[in-house]
Amino acid sequence: MLDKPSSTLFHHYMGISRLLAGQLEFNAIIQAVATEISHIIPHDHMDVCIKQLDDKYHIAYESGLASAWSLQPPALLTGSPIRSVLSGEVDYLLSGDACADPRFHFDGAFSSPIHELDLHSRLHVPMKVHGDIIGALSCSCHQSNAYTMEDVANARAVADLLAPYFYAIRAAEQAKRSAIEEAQANAREEGLRLGALQLTEALEAERQRIGMDLHDQTLADLTRLVRRVERMSHATEVSGEMLEPVMRSLQQCMQDLRGIIEEAKPSILQLFGLVQAIETYLDRSVRDSGSPIDWSVCDTTDGLVDNLDNSVAVSLLRIVQEAVNNAIRHAQPTKIEVVLSQADDALRVTVSDDGCGVPDDSGSGGGLGIGNMKTRARLISAHFHLGPNARGTGTRITLTLPTGLGEKPEEA
Repeated sequence: MLDKPSSTLFHHYMGISRLLAGQLEFNAIIQAVATEISHIIPHDHMDVCIKQLDDKYHIAYESGLASAWSLQPPALLTGSPIRSVLSGEVDYLLSGDACADPRFHFDGAFSSPIHELDLHSRLHVPMKVHGDIIGALSCSCHQSNAYTMEDVANARAVADLLAPYFYAIRAAEQAKRSAIEEAQANAREEGLRLGALQLTEALEAERQRIGMDLHDQTLADLTRLVRRVERMSHATEVSGEMLEPVMRSLQQCMQDLRGIIEEAKPSILQLFGLVQAIETYLDRSVRDSGSPIDWSVCDTTDGLVDNLDNSVAVSLLRIVQEAVNNAIRHAQPTKIEVVLSQADDALRVTVSDDGCGVPDDSGSGGGLGIGNMKTRARLISAHFHLGPNARGTGTRITLTLPTGLGEKPEEA
């Protein structure tokens, strides 16, 4: 403790008030007033702990010696060495040797910086606004038994000066976070609304496509079969030779219907999983194209894809199918590669080819197929990117799904 006349203390208090004016950030306040506070309460380390609005977490802002306290993200109040002050259990804490004081070293306390910085004398007072504790002012020094009750009184006066500014900045930051969260929520809601609208349009287009396939192909084939069977019904005798083309036509109709059903319902996905469904689709698509295309599917997710929710797995399969279709129809590739991997807490699915390529996904263009892929990705909260292949030729489509968003909920 330093013996100072009241006029000198008042001068330093006024200095703190002047330095507070115009400061809009917690750390800036601490650095701005640290020197003036040191004239009132000498210290080797000073920090201010500010409670979050939920009264469960706090953040420390330091001056002087740096410690792990200020490097922590918002920490639980229950682990704070000064939780008794922050909770209002005591009106202040004063210790001549904090390194050995059990009040700071209870089970679960994050008190290691006290030993690391060799902080013996410690002084802590609450910061209050309208009678509510919003945080605490803490001063510490290496010397033992350095503080007295007079220092406690001076610290309370400093805390009373700081508290309104910290309170106002905390309220402003919370309002800013709330505004950002509201804007993000509105953007997500609008994105989902537009995505649902686009998906509805895509589903209607798919329904019309199935209807046209059934009308133009299967119904036409069945109509021809009916006429042939009708002519055969007038014959006096039906031979096996006459029935053979009818059987072949029926088998062709069944094959066509299976194709339509497989397009509408990915049963292989449900039975054998996403990787097998992709492999099967790639194999059939390349074989039906008649082009000499090498293909491969690589899964390095260590089983992550097996835990995806069914709706997410279906969306991923549909996007891969559309990417493969686009490559085969438009890019004339000699190789198509699908890779499922896990990186940076996300599931990543890439479909790449060495074909003629497409423009980078920097614009808003793209046909219905690309639009459908983007919509499906948005509806499962996945990031979609379309651009040139990393090898320099061809196209690469990348889907990034944050780990946990698409996983099946655990059974109770």
